[in-house]
Amino acid sequence: MILAAGRGSRMRPLTDTCPKPLLDVHGLPLMQWPMQSLYDSGFKQLVINTAWLGEQIEERFSGWTASHPGAQLNFSHEGLDFGAALETAGGISRALPLLGDVFWVLAGDVYAPEFAFDPAEVARFIASDHLAHLWLVPNPAHNPGGDFGLGPDGLLINDAAARLTFSTIGLYRRALFRQPWSEIPVGNPGGMAAPLAPLLRSAIAGRRVSASLYGGAWTDVGTPARLAELNATD
Repeated sequence: MILAAGRGSRMRPLTDTCPKPLLDVHGLPLMQWPMQSLYDSGFKQLVINTAWLGEQIEERFSGWTASHPGAQLNFSHEGLDFGAALETAGGISRALPLLGDVFWVLAGDVYAPEFAFDPAEVARFIASDHLAHLWLVPNPAHNPGGDFGLGPDGLLINDAAARLTFSTIGLYRRALFRQPWSEIPVGNPGGMAAPLAPLLRSAIAGRRVSASLYGGAWTDVGTPARLAELNATD
């Protein structure tokens, strides 16, 4: 699942007329980089959630499956259905009927062209009893305090002294979005907006979330300056 429903307020005025995941990075829409990487790695069933200017995203990729044999592209239109984005946990819960028991989730506004969506990682995750496996990156300047600690056993820690930044890339088990971890009904028929962090922190406290370090190129394209800097590099 590629998260593409946000307003992108910090990217204004660029996002006043264009959804952030469609902003150009090295000649392609930002979200197309992970779409292609997932497809090339054999993950051909993609789900995209939308809200702000979501019709542009569906229109932009209307011909994508025709040029990618075997690909399936489904949309969860939060904006059309509820008038606004449902935040990360709410959006995933809404899209849950379109997802399998285990699935990737990543933000459509993060550029990580070297990340490998490795089927072996999925197999290891399935064999575990973990509810999520996240990839962490060194803390960027805009998030110096990080998000989570990583223990020597590969499990995440909520209140570690030294923390790393969540890359937004993760593997999830659908059980995380059901009771007792989440109170949102499958499919989120009421359109409840809910963040992901409380679910993760609860599962981390239960020692059910693991993580890996990712040391490749990674940019959270959160401001026009970061976008310009990214496009100025090779």
